[in-house]
Amino acid sequence: MKLENLSAVVTGGASGLGEATARRLAAEGVKVALFDLNAERGERVAAEIGALFCSVNVTSDESVDAGLAQARAANGQERILVNCAGSGESIRTASRSRETGEIVHYPLDRFNRVIQLNLVGTFRCIAKSAAGMLTLEPLEDGERGAIVNTASAAAEDGQIGQASYSASKAGIVGMTLPIARDLSSYGIRINTILPGIFATPPFEKASPKMLESLMASVPFPKRLGIPHEYASLAVEMCRNSYFNGEDVRLDGAIRMAPR
Repeated sequence: MKLENLSAVVTGGASGLGEATARRLAAEGVKVALFDLNAERGERVAAEIGALFCSVNVTSDESVDAGLAQARAANGQERILVNCAGSGESIRTASRSRETGEIVHYPLDRFNRVIQLNLVGTFRCIAKSAAGMLTLEPLEDGERGAIVNTASAAAEDGQIGQASYSASKAGIVGMTLPIARDLSSYGIRINTILPGIFATPPFEKASPKMLESLMASVPFPKRLGIPHEYASLAVEMCRNSYFNGEDVRLDGAIRMAPR
């Protein structure tokens, strides 16, 4: 797929992996719309790369519909969707307090919140974007569009406290091939990246000691991943027309320890 002059939507595009991908796509001549809730940062990134910022909550049908309408009015129907919006938390399934002895379990509303954001939010954007892509005429190679999702190495080796996060990311991995098959007759491809430990905002406040430990746990190279390395793979998944239905770890060969 030739990327220049195509339109793209990047969720979570105001920071981290999404920002790096938005910047790379814009550098390739793609018209980019950033979906995020961080308006201040999103507007700044959009201004720097000549993109459009749309305030979007991926857990809301109405918000995603409004964002897509805004993006399509400015840039036309997107042929590229990159899903980077997501979050997580660390809570054990059940535990006993060391201080009080009280036994508690993971609050189900909080578990569901992570599932709704990471898994359902990703599928919501896929379904709505793919429906829009179906309105397009195919390109010379028969393609109508390409979709890239963000899972995590935790989808395969989640750590203590990551039940909700791992479940949501494993769900993204699990739905990739069925969706690729669903959309294959329409010329729409979909792939998923499973990043390891990347230098993104959640790690900005980590102590030097914690960062050293994290880097030491990566077989090679012994460092955190750099967001532009994720962006490079995401763009290749869009460009390479034979890349379809795949889940690819991008993690320096790390396998996460229990904690």
